[in-house]
Amino acid sequence: MAMIDDLIEDLAAESSALDALVAPLDAAGWRTETPAPGWTVAHQIAHLAWTDEVAEMSARDPDEFDAFLVLALKGATKEGFVDEVAENGAQREPAALLENWRTVRAQLATALVAVPAGRKLPWFGPPMSAATTATARLMETWSHGQDVADALGVRREPTARLRHVAHLGVRTRDFAFIQRGMQPPAGEFRIELTAPDGDVWAWGPEAAEERVAGPALDFCLLVAQRRHRADLAVRAEGAAGAADRWLDIAQVFAGPSGPGRSKGQFA
Repeated sequence: MAMIDDLIEDLAAESSALDALVAPLDAAGWRTETPAPGWTVAHQIAHLAWTDEVAEMSARDPDEFDAFLVLALKGATKEGFVDEVAENGAQREPAALLENWRTVRAQLATALVAVPAGRKLPWFGPPMSAATTATARLMETWSHGQDVADALGVRREPTARLRHVAHLGVRTRDFAFIQRGMQPPAGEFRIELTAPDGDVWAWGPEAAEERVAGPALDFCLLVAQRRHRADLAVRAEGAAGAADRWLDIAQVFAGPSGPGRSKGQFA
């Protein structure tokens, strides 16, 4: 319970940080184009509100979510459906859109805390625990918040909450290979990331031959595909080159890989 409470607290803090960016915007500000093609600031918040809402449904009533998923994806690709929902949400009056996001994210927090220990929650990808769901929601909030910050020309100060995003990025290593029809590496990698406070976050055996190192912020930007690899200080080493190949394809989010960002786009 302590872990889920801590995750919910960090998720709330990440959401509040993004809320503080968009709340002062006027109508024109909400229509600002973000790096995601066709998505404005309003689209980004509409997407987060919708995904928080369906995550709450999954936590509160898995059967209802399963029925929703069948109907929602019937006759449409996941990507097209997601874009359609974001477009519909973006048409709302900004104050109403923001208030809706505040409401559904609070409801999600309540639902996640109430999930019985050991229960897996259905999702668009593999089922997840309440803790992993909270981590995934934090990752999405941070990632889409980066799009908003980039659109507004704001530099966000990295926080210790990045550890959740980095952890998910490490855990999804094999998924990135499978997503592209590639065989995942057999052995674990050693990942060493420099945290915002100068500490080192590490995963994997110290003696691993394949290694990745760099700033935690850069690693998170890489796995969230918010920056081109060439613009980041994340490095791989290993004779087999498996870690190097991973950095070219890493993705922390479910679903097909996207085009990412262009080299030098945010220079």
